Amino acid sequence: MAVNADFVGRSYPPSGPYAVTAEGLAAFAAAVGSTDPVHTSSEAARAAGYADVIAPPTFAVTIAQQCDAVFVQDPEAGIDYSRVVHGEQRFVHHRPITAGDEVLGTLTVDSVRAAGGHSMVTTRTELTTADGEALCTSTSTIVIRGGE
Repeated sequence: MAVNADFVGRSYPPSGPYAVTAEGLAAFAAAVGSTDPVHTSSEAARAAGYADVIAPPTFAVTIAQQCDAVFVQDPEAGIDYSRVVHGEQRFVHHRPITAGDEVLGTLTVDSVRAAGGHSMVTTRTELTTADGEALCTSTSTIVIRGGE
């Protein structure tokens, strides 16, 4: 089944909220090898001018991929997840994701195109606080491998 190109331009309702905790940020920082104390110490983060511990820049993917799942699991989208390979990820940060944030994510399908027998899908997820403050724009491209 081919990926449904009629989904281009479709936005899904916001998903979440996703609670951001200092413990979760510290665990992510450890997993990616970040040693900057603003990711693990409230005191260091406050001394650097932040309200609390802030997320490493790539932390946004943990929320954005949960938002992507709404599209990938939509049966009408025509995506066979067993054939998905992650192609590219980009972030534009508007302000640091901070411990205590309640994050919402709104996913939009930006493009669906064929390339070499495969489908390439680009999605954009706008991450905001529950009160609408912009946090990050995450853009992801996945490749859905064609038949054998």
